[in-house]
Amino acid sequence: MNRASGILMHITSLPQEEGIGTFGSKAYEFADFLKASDQTYWQILPLGPVGYGNSPYQAFSAFAGNPYMIDLQKLVDDGLLSKEEDIILDKIGTDSGKVGFDTITPLKLNLLHKAYEASKKDKNIKEEIEVFKEENANWLADYSLFMAIKDEFNQVSWQLWDKPIKCREQAALDEYKVKLEDEVEFWNFVQYEFSKQWHELKAYVNSLGIKIIGDIPIYVSADSSDTWAQPELFKLDEDCQPITVAGCPPDAFTEDGQLWGNPIYDWDYIDATNYKWWIERMKQNAKLYDMIRIDHFRGFESFWEVPFGEETAKNGKWTKGPGFKLFKAINKELGNIAIIAEDLGFITDEVIELRDKTGYPGMKILEFAFDPKGESEHLPHNCNKDSVAYLGTHDNETIVGWMESPVNKKAFAFAKRYLRLTKKEGYAWGFIRGLWSTPSNLAVAQMQDILELDNSARMNIPSTVGDNWNWKMKKDALTGDIVKKLKRLTKTYGRKVDKDAKRSVKK
Repeated sequence: MNRASGILMHITSLPQEEGIGTFGSKAYEFADFLKASDQTYWQILPLGPVGYGNSPYQAFSAFAGNPYMIDLQKLVDDGLLSKEEDIILDKIGTDSGKVGFDTITPLKLNLLHKAYEASKKDKNIKEEIEVFKEENANWLADYSLFMAIKDEFNQVSWQLWDKPIKCREQAALDEYKVKLEDEVEFWNFVQYEFSKQWHELKAYVNSLGIKIIGDIPIYVSADSSDTWAQPELFKLDEDCQPITVAGCPPDAFTEDGQLWGNPIYDWDYIDATNYKWWIERMKQNAKLYDMIRIDHFRGFESFWEVPFGEETAKNGKWTKGPGFKLFKAINKELGNIAIIAEDLGFITDEVIELRDKTGYPGMKILEFAFDPKGESEHLPHNCNKDSVAYLGTHDNETIVGWMESPVNKKAFAFAKRYLRLTKKEGYAWGFIRGLWSTPSNLAVAQMQDILELDNSARMNIPSTVGDNWNWKMKKDALTGDIVKKLKRLTKTYGRKVDKDAKRSVKK
């Protein structure tokens, strides 16, 4: 990586009028903001169809896209929704600073169904969908059938479906493919539209000289088309229930550890298939993004495995992962993909050795840096060049929230001395200055920190379910003053975007 900087801003957090961020006009405006402020990277969270708790890390598929990111206005412009439907968009809209998932989900699905009905009359779209189905045959057919059956069973987890279809008996599969044919085609249409709109947006972003960093979870959801369609990839019992689940052990932040509940991979089986599924997954993500951040990278060296049914993660154990063999297989098939290794948590010499062997840059977090003892590897002067530096990630407090926390009183006092923070500059902007000044080739700040927001704008509190993943930026939040501050810092610390990048794609 060349020396550069970027902003972490998830699609759903964009201030689109539909009440949730989409691939619509506000996404293009945000790309323009990045260009105007000399940023080189736009980092987002996973784009998968959210499941339990609206978490992008618990998606119904490791390959499919979130239907609620589809921009409805584009469907109006394409003639798939009428102008009368355009009025309905205002009813979804909100500028409350939160995404109203419960309100948005049924309304958008209803409008997407109407758009699908209209698409049946468009010969060109029908032909394009057939091409899309063929190009994505390795995952799309199973996903669309899974979603159609899930609707049939009132959204319950597939482990609770009738046994014949739960266990994918051929007669049951044949029956549901016929019975739910139209609904399956609806989900094919949704994924076609998602892909079309995303790649149009990505082409525009890239035309500005900006690269997109995507994020993929190491694990998949227990309730996903992946576990249903290919249960042999996971440690499941004869009744298709997980034998063990993922999490992380107790630490200074959580005395019970974190119990994520994702099924554990059967790495012996995956190894015997030459890592085919993982190669296909990385291939799909390489089409979506310019760089990929792999969440919980340490799990490839060793992972915390907890018996299914445990109420906490305390009684887990460390189990060896696939190690370098996985990445060797990926590189052999796909070549060198730009990857960031999320090497946070309980890190051992073995994890560092694996990361260094892959050549992937790791991560540094300034919120972890200011131990009053002054010994942290996350301190700016300890950041190595081949790393990506953050104030915090989606799992951390905002920097303002971190400063306000009584727990961090001594750490904040150290940070004020170290970074020479002043009220005149603004403490948050002093942290951003410190981040931009690190030796790390890439520095990334959350949009919430650029806006100096407190923990009410926090994206996620790990190991909790409820008020997560729903922060939404106010429509008037991006100002000329913010652009000037970012431009100045980016130029001062040698992170300026390529000035010769040209706009070659229309909005």
